Amino acid sequence: QLQLAESGGRSVHAGDSLTLSCAASGRTDSTYAVGWFRQAPGKEREFIASVSWTTDRTHYAHFVEGRFTISTDNAKNTTSLQMNSLKAEDTAVYYCASQSARYAGSHYYDSWGQGTQVTVSP
Repeated sequence: QLQLAESGGRSVHAGDSLTLSCAASGRTDSTYAVGWFRQAPGKEREFIASVSWTTDRTHYAHFVEGRFTISTDNAKNTTSLQMNSLKAEDTAVYYCASQSARYAGSHYYDSWGQGTQVTVSP
């Protein structure tokens, strides 16, 4: 079984930068991709970015607008999300999730972390 643990969330000011980390442990051999999602209060969870552990190909949501960068260190089984020029509307709980190879190319992610809170004050 695969376990994911996010870290790095904290309170920052608008314009600041922050890096979130997602550490994967357990059965990582069948992981195809890891993605970052977020959920703000009263809103649905939304996709931010993903990276394939196999091809290193990345995908980003349009709202990222070049402010966020996803990267992975396969040796450490860690996927990071570098966030720059943070805005108040980026305030949310941020989750990482993994996608097994059998779901490659789909929107389905089958393992999720517990989330880490990011709060951006104006």
